[in-house]
Amino acid sequence: MKPIIIGSVNGNAGKTSLIIGIGKVLEGEFQYAKPLGDRHVYKKKRLWDHDVGLMENIFGLDTDSSKTTIGYDHSKLRYMYDDEQIEEKLKELAWPSEEGIVILEGGRNLTFGSSVNLDVINMTRILKAGLILLISGDNDFIMDQLRYLKKHVRLDDVDLLGVVINKVSDVDEFKAEYLTDIEAMGIRILGIIPFEKSLAEFNVANIADKLFARVVAGEDGLQSKVKNIFVGAASVNSALMNPKFSKAEKLIITDGDRSDIILAALENHTSGIVLTNNILPPANIISKADEKKVPMMLVPFDTYETAKKIDRMVPLLTKDDSGKIELITELVRKHVDLGSIIQDR
Repeated sequence: MKPIIIGSVNGNAGKTSLIIGIGKVLEGEFQYAKPLGDRHVYKKKRLWDHDVGLMENIFGLDTDSSKTTIGYDHSKLRYMYDDEQIEEKLKELAWPSEEGIVILEGGRNLTFGSSVNLDVINMTRILKAGLILLISGDNDFIMDQLRYLKKHVRLDDVDLLGVVINKVSDVDEFKAEYLTDIEAMGIRILGIIPFEKSLAEFNVANIADKLFARVVAGEDGLQSKVKNIFVGAASVNSALMNPKFSKAEKLIITDGDRSDIILAALENHTSGIVLTNNILPPANIISKADEKKVPMMLVPFDTYETAKKIDRMVPLLTKDDSGKIELITELVRKHVDLGSIIQDR
């Protein structure tokens, strides 16, 4: 059975979620690899890819990263391997066994990895694999990407199985307005997945990981959801009068020496507190956060820089997000034509 490569035209389209949904529907009867890691995390003094670690934890796959990823850095790959060696490494990842479906995840967009021959189009040609492209965004952006794909990307020697359109605000409206035009382009639509707001929400653990923060209190609350963010830079009276401060499931970003803001936050439906400038509050406040199971995360950045970093974050799944994983599985089962994908293999 030939492998399937899942790529995306734009970044953060939902490739990993789609693969998880497929794997769950297939009841784990698949193998996974991500040739070029692009979501870097450092754990146990080693560099990993977040998506690879997630797949290993959810599906119990092999934890030997050499069997799932060729490398994490373009320059190191260019130094270590020539084009022929890259191809051989890729083939080793793509055919680890003769049973089940092998799914390879591409990088962050259509061009990522091109300089080391690990973009999704080139990988598809090397492996003679089937390619599924994921597209997301607002309706106009989706149509822009599809039209660009048809007009400017050479796919005549590529086995494009089809396109999955993700995060669509109104599926019925999208089909009524655009489906005829898409079919006229000759692009096969394998699924249109609706947008689910809950999948775009963070939990505190996501933010701690992305900030490389030191959790100094409240570890029991790391799975709490974050739906609102409040920067505690003004006086505590100004904060208390601000309606945003009273919202539930919020993250507070403030200097560690702002005991007034921190204490008010601990009494006001707070999911987590990011302590900036590497300043710890007094021990009694840390103990109170532990009692209330409100995580406190210590970072070296100032408040403004921390807020900017969080604003740029993309919510990533973790192995503990069981509700999200169940929802993703049902969305894929209901909205993606997996039968055609598997039959085509």
